[in-house]
Amino acid sequence: MSIERVREYLSEFGVDGRIRELTESSATVELAAKALGCEGRRIAKTLSFHVGDKVVLVVAAGDARIDNGKYKARFGTKAKMLAPQEAPELIGHAVGGVCPFGVNDGVEVYLDDSLRRFETVFPACGSSNSAIELTLPELERFSKCKGWVDVCKLPD
Repeated sequence: MSIERVREYLSEFGVDGRIRELTESSATVELAAKALGCEGRRIAKTLSFHVGDKVVLVVAAGDARIDNGKYKARFGTKAKMLAPQEAPELIGHAVGGVCPFGVNDGVEVYLDDSLRRFETVFPACGSSNSAIELTLPELERFSKCKGWVDVCKLPD
């Protein structure tokens, strides 16, 4: 089970006890915000893309959308999301629980600037009913991200 993989991974940082297993689904931004009692924009959604022969994850704010021009300028290719059935094999987590923790070797993680508006955010923890509240420095450290990117746009 993917949540167990994340729990084991986050235990290396001593924060596995902070994982919240919810009685409700948190598979979408809207469901997660409702289940956690927070604004949807504070949900740190993890978007998965094919970039050449690599898989790239971009963790973004719940209200952010990929800006195709910015994405292409940063990654040198058009944004092409993984098909839902590809996620478990290529990332290690199924859609609804995709997160930047305990991912398969070779998967690259980036954090989008849209998250910088918040002190804490709520990424998933490998299942469709889990989350953890993290500060941005914690998210940066625990995700072992390759860096920050600006590939999203916010609503007007």
